[in-house]
Amino acid sequence: MRFLIDENVDVRLIGFLKKLGHEARRVPPGTKNGAVMRLATQEKRVLVTRDDDFTDGLKYPPSKSSGIIHLDIHPPRLKMIGPSVKFFLAAMTAERMAGKLFILGDSGGYEEFA
Repeated sequence: MRFLIDENVDVRLIGFLKKLGHEARRVPPGTKNGAVMRLATQEKRVLVTRDDDFTDGLKYPPSKSSGIIHLDIHPPRLKMIGPSVKFFLAAMTAERMAGKLFILGDSGGYEEFA
């Protein structure tokens, strides 16, 4: 899968995802939320973020995206994020993620919204 990692996410997640066989890149520093969403959509990437703004389906409709993963994991360090993301992705496909918002919690548990 292809991911766009928001600047508020531990940058080491990019390397972690690449080791799992995915393609990932970081949002350019200082990019505004609207531009972040446009970039993810244009590049057909799943957005990975900690920004609560992206959970607002009226402002950022998941249906217009390749998928949004909101990380609700504390502390937000790779040590905690990595295993949860790996567990989550083991059960996911790009097709299933498209057009949906996933709020990912500790130990890979998640809520799914269309």
